Amino acid sequence: MNQAHSTRRNSAALALGALGVVFGDIGTSPLYTMKEVFGGHHLALTQGNVLGILSLVFWSLMLVVSLKYVSIMMRADNKGEGGILALLALAQGHAPLESRSRKILMVLGFLGASLFFGDSLITPAISMLSAVEGLEIGAPALHPFIVPLALGILLGLFVIQRHGTTNIGRLFGPVMLAWFGVLGFLGLLSVLQHPQVLAALLPIHALNFFIAHGTASFLILGAVVLAITGAEALYADMGHFGRRPIQLIWFAYVLPALVLNYFGQGALLLTHPAALRNPFFSLAPEWALFPMVGLATAATVIASQAVITGAFSVTRQVIQMGYAPRLSIRHTSAAEAGQIYIPFVNWTLMIGIALLVLGFKNSSNLAAAYGIAVTGTFAIDTILVCIVMRVRWGLSLRVTLAGMLVFLCIDLAFFGANAVKIPDGGWFPLVVAGLVFTLLVTWKRGREMVLRRLRETALPLAPFVADLLEYPPLRVPGTAVFMTADAKGVPSALLHNLKHNKVLHQRVVILNIRYAEVPYVPAADRLTMEKLAESFYHVVVRYGFMDDIDVPKALSECPCGMEFDLMDTTFFFSRENLIPTRGEGMMVWREHLFATMARNAASPMTFFRIPANRVVELGTQLEI
Repeated sequence: MNQAHSTRRNSAALALGALGVVFGDIGTSPLYTMKEVFGGHHLALTQGNVLGILSLVFWSLMLVVSLKYVSIMMRADNKGEGGILALLALAQGHAPLESRSRKILMVLGFLGASLFFGDSLITPAISMLSAVEGLEIGAPALHPFIVPLALGILLGLFVIQRHGTTNIGRLFGPVMLAWFGVLGFLGLLSVLQHPQVLAALLPIHALNFFIAHGTASFLILGAVVLAITGAEALYADMGHFGRRPIQLIWFAYVLPALVLNYFGQGALLLTHPAALRNPFFSLAPEWALFPMVGLATAATVIASQAVITGAFSVTRQVIQMGYAPRLSIRHTSAAEAGQIYIPFVNWTLMIGIALLVLGFKNSSNLAAAYGIAVTGTFAIDTILVCIVMRVRWGLSLRVTLAGMLVFLCIDLAFFGANAVKIPDGGWFPLVVAGLVFTLLVTWKRGREMVLRRLRETALPLAPFVADLLEYPPLRVPGTAVFMTADAKGVPSALLHNLKHNKVLHQRVVILNIRYAEVPYVPAADRLTMEKLAESFYHVVVRYGFMDDIDVPKALSECPCGMEFDLMDTTFFFSRENLIPTRGEGMMVWREHLFATMARNAASPMTFFRIPANRVVELGTQLEI
C-alpha cells in the first residue's frame, strides 16, 4: 500500500513538473490565436464562421497534438529521450554509416533543429507582447508602455539565466496549474451562456467552413496553427518527466482547459462582437483584468524559460554530435545535471528577441512571422517518425505510407498556409534557420576535412610506440594524456612534445572521446582501456548527446586497475591553425567561415572540464 501511494505521489509530482515546463508554449496560445484568426483575416463573426474555426482548432488539437505527438511520437523514444535529434538517431540507426539515406536523414534532422532556433526567437516575443497587451483593455493610456514593459521583462529573464532557474522553477508547476485552471473556468462560464458552440466538436463544421470560403479558408489555416504551436515540446521534453505523466496531464487537464477556453472565446465573440479587440482578456470580468494580465505574464515568462532551456539543450546536443564548435557550457545546479547555461546562445537569443519586439511592436505583426518554422518542424517530425515506425517497429510499408500521407497532408497544409506570410515577416525564422543550418553543415564538413588531413599526415601509432620502446627518450615522472580524434595515428601534440621538450612521461595515455547516437551512455560502458605496450595505453571515453562531459571524472573512475592522480597528470592538446585554400573541399567562403568558427570555439579545457593548470596546448598549421 505504501509503495502504491509513493508511486502515485511520484507520478503526481512528475505531472505537476511537466505542467510547469512542457505545456508553457501551447498553453499561452489562447492569448492570441482567436484574435489573429478573426481580426487578422477580417473574418465576419457569423455563427457558421465561429463554429467552423472552433472545429478547426479542436480537430487540430486532436489530430496533431493528441494523436500524432502524444499518442504516436511519444512511443518513439530513444532510451526514454525525445526531441528531433533523438528521433533522428532512431531513424538512421539501421542505415550504413556512409550511405546516401543516412546523409539525407541527417540533413532532415538538422534542418528541423535549425527551424527550432528560428521558432525559439519568436515564441517568447509574441507570447510576452500578447500578455502585456492586456493592459490596454483596462487602461488604453498605457499603450506607449507595452513594448518597453515586454522588452524589460524579457531582458530581465535572460540576465538571470547565468544564476540558474532552480529556485524559480519550483513555482512553474503551481503557476501553470493555476493558469490552466483559470483558462478552463473562464471558458466554461462563457460556454454555459452560449452552449451552441459545442456543436463545433463535430468536424462537419470545419468541412462546411472550407466549402463556404474556398481558398480563403486555406489561408486562415496560417492563423489556426497558432493554437498548436508548442506541440513538439511535449515530445522533446519527454526525457525529463516520462511519457505517462505528460500523457496523463495532457488528456486530463491541459486539453480540456484549452478546448473550454477556445470555445468560451468563440461564444463571447458571438454574443459580444466588440470583444474581438482582445477576446482572451475580455473573458475575464473587469475587476479581474489586471490580475489576469499578471497571471498571463507569469505564464509567458514560464513559456519563454522553457524555450530558452530547450535552446541550451539542443545546442549541447548538436555540439556533442559534432555539428557545432565547442561552446562554453556552465552547470548552474549541482543537483540537476540538465541545468546548464550557454552564454553565447543566451545573449544571441536576447539580441534576436529584442530586435523582434522593437521591429514588429505588437503581437499581431509578429503573428505574420509565426508558424512557418513550427510547421516545417511538424513535417520533418512526421517523416522521421514514419521511418521509425517502419525500421524500428516493423510496421508494414502500406501502413507506414498511409500514416505518413495523412499526417503530411495536414502538416503541409499548415506549412503552405504559412508560406504566404513569408513577405510579411515569415522570412525571419527562415533566415535564422538557414544561417544555423549553414553553420551546422559547414562545421561538420570542415571537421571531416581536418580529420582527413590529419590522417594523411599522421604516423601509424603501433610502429611509433615500438620505436619509442626500442630507442627510449628521457622519461620524466607523471602521466601525459594526449587527446586525439584519430585513435590509429600519433597525436601531433605527442610529436611536438618529443621534438621540442625531448622527454616522455612515465605513463602515456592516448585519449579518444567518442559520441554515441544515444542520449546517455551507461556508466559501465563509459570507458575502455587497451594496453598498447609497457606504460602506453589507449583509452576511449564514450558520451551520449545529452551526457555531461567531464573527462577527469571519467578517468578517475577507470575500472581498468589504473589510477589517475589529476595533480600528477598533464593533458596535451593540439590546436590547429587552419589555412583556407582553393581546391578540393568546400567553397573558399565556407572554409573561411569554418576557420573563424574554429578560432572562436571554447577552449577544450573548459569544454572537457579539465583544470587549466593541467593543460599544455601545442599549435600546428593545417591547410584545408
